[in-house]
Amino acid sequence: MFRIIPADQFLTSSWQNGGGVTHEIARDGPEWAWRLSIAEVDSDGPFSVFPQMARILTVLDGAGIDLWHDAGVIAARPFLPVYFSGEIAIDCRRLDGNIRDFNVIYDPTRFCADVEVLTAGTYVTVRALTGILAVQDGVMAAGEPVPLGGFALGHGAVEVEGRAIRVLITPR
Repeated sequence: MFRIIPADQFLTSSWQNGGGVTHEIARDGPEWAWRLSIAEVDSDGPFSVFPQMARILTVLDGAGIDLWHDAGVIAARPFLPVYFSGEIAIDCRRLDGNIRDFNVIYDPTRFCADVEVLTAGTYVTVRALTGILAVQDGVMAAGEPVPLGGFALGHGAVEVEGRAIRVLITPR
């Protein structure tokens, strides 16, 4: 079974540095060990640091973003998930205007997480905790339509006739 979460039910908050907003989709509790969100990045600047956490970022809209850090740069491009430590200091530079991205932040000592882009014609049955972000129309979770921009959290059959992002979270 899946719980369908329309985009207008995401918890929205502005960033302290004024560079964008976060739309929190779900987390595993008040003292969370994983959190799923969508960010609207409106300016270049620093990312928040999440000590002892890992991150997966997938650009949904816009040309992409470069994530600069002491050891180099992580090139985040549309629909290509990038994995990095939440502990490193990141300075982001947008390639060509604002972007929107999907974020998974999790405690890697307690959970494993993976993100996959699903395209038209995909049909899968998932048994572990799975989230499905409907990037285009035509996404069904356990027979229920997932509204455009909405999210399905749970397990069961997933059918994609557009494009979706799947996140899989499993306990270690």
